[in-house]
Parts: sequence; structure tokens; C-alpha cells
Amino acid sequence: MHESFGLLRRLAGTLGWLCLAATPSLASSNGLATLDWTLAETLVALDAAPDAVAQVEDYHNWVGEPPLPGNVLDIGLRSQPNVELLAHLEPETILISPMFGHLAPRLEQIGAVDTREIYTPQGDTWNQILTLTRVLGMASDRRDEAEALIAATEARFESLRQALPEEAPPLLVVQFMDERHVRVFGVHGLFQAVMERLGLENAWQGETNYWGFSMVGLEELLGLEARLVVVEPYPIGAEEKLADSALWQHHPSVRDGNLITLPPVWSFGALPSAQRFAELLVAALVRSPDA
Repeated sequence: MHESFGLLRRLAGTLGWLCLAATPSLASSNGLATLDWTLAETLVALDAAPDAVAQVEDYHNWVGEPPLPGNVLDIGLRSQPNVELLAHLEPETILISPMFGHLAPRLEQIGAVDTREIYTPQGDTWNQILTLTRVLGMASDRRDEAEALIAATEARFESLRQALPEEAPPLLVVQFMDERHVRVFGVHGLFQAVMERLGLENAWQGETNYWGFSMVGLEELLGLEARLVVVEPYPIGAEEKLADSALWQHHPSVRDGNLITLPPVWSFGALPSAQRFAELLVAALVRSPDA
């Protein structure tokens, strides 16, 4: 049943929706493993959770929701999975993203390897997310669930948009790498796509990579008129150091007490992470609308 899963990958770029209609399905979650958290969260949302996922504990620390079922096997590091454990599991299909493409030759000795990606220089990020959702829905026999997930997400976004304050300030969304450097999110990224759908302005207009972020020092944030949004988790020890950082304490959002801090959201995720970010952000803006 899994034999032609790899065929979908080779044809998808040129045949588009024609190839999706012809794709044989996978049986629920049986025989499926993945190193990629974006693929994992989408499959969970489609009620087709994989049997095995890399770094399960870290998935919950960085992705947050939807949680992986308790019976999902942890197969080690995303960059260095436990191949002995995988071989014992005997998955028919191992889903990866291009970041882990160098592992494909080794993984192909265990099962069929299929590569999926969202964040590419070409195309619209949101449309790529919708395509991925439908591709995984087709492949996991969850076509109806995929369409329902898309429809529910879009409907929820509309209601969240209507709940926003009338004049929300420009926002600057960051995630700390250490006490002096952050990822700041902009075009090509998930957070940007969500903000566009909510009608919110992103204050970061600088260049970003194809993942949708730039790495900058804290000093580059000071000149931007925006409300700062920090997405957790903080690196170990960073919060304590920031409390003593004159540079950080000088930022208007910190100084004026309107800094927004959100629980972990997978910034490279798909629809589940998009809705989680939207829910958390809107809730924070409704609680404290003033810039």
C-alpha cells in the first residue's frame, strides 16, 4: 500500500492535483515514521498519527500542540535517528523534510523514504501549507479530514480577526537564540502568513531567509515602532541575563510593560501551528490591546 508514496513526491512538482487524485492511500498510521515535526503535527491533526517521531519530548517543548499520542515511539534525534530502532520497527514509509535529505540513503535501507517541504523560495507559504495538508490527507486516507481541517482553520481565522481590537499596533515577532540575538520573523514565514490573514501589520520589513526569519542583534529592534512579541521557549539562562541587560530593558515594549510573551509555537509548522499562533496572539492582544 505504501509502494507508490514515493511516486507522489516525484510527480507532485509537475502534475499538481492530477497526481494527488491518483495517490494510493496509507493505512491510518501503521508503518509510518517521520523525523519532521511539521509533518507529524499535520498527521496528528488528521487523526493519522505516525507510529514513530524523532525527539518526542522536544516536539512537545517546541511545538506544544497538538500533542503526540502516548504510544508514538521516539526514534532519537532528528539529525541522527536511531536506525537500529527504526529497522526493528520496520516502517514502510519514512517521511522527512529536505533538511534531513542527507539521511535518505541510509534510511532507504530500512523503508521507503518520502520527502516533503513547505518553506521554499518559490510560491506562497500559505498555499504550500494547504497543499501539504491535502497531500498528507490523500496519502493517509484522510481526504475529508484534510478539507475539514482547512475549512475549520479558515473559519477560525475569520472569527479571530473579528475579535481583534480595532486598532492593533504593528507587531515585531521574535524568538531568542541567546540573550543578545533573536530570530525576527517576516516574509516567507508561518507567522507572517498568519498575521496577514488576521489583518495585522508586521513591523519587520527586512530580508528573511526561505524559512521566514532573520537573525539579528537586539540593537536592531530598538529603532522599530512596534509592539514586541516573544515566542518561547527562551534558551536556558537567557531570561535571567535579559533581566540585567540595559539594552533589553531599554526596548519600549519592555520599558512600558506591554511586552507580549507567547508559549511555544512551532515557527516552521503547518495548519496546527498556524491556528495555535493565531489563538495565542489574538488572546494576548484582546487582553491588553494598548501598544
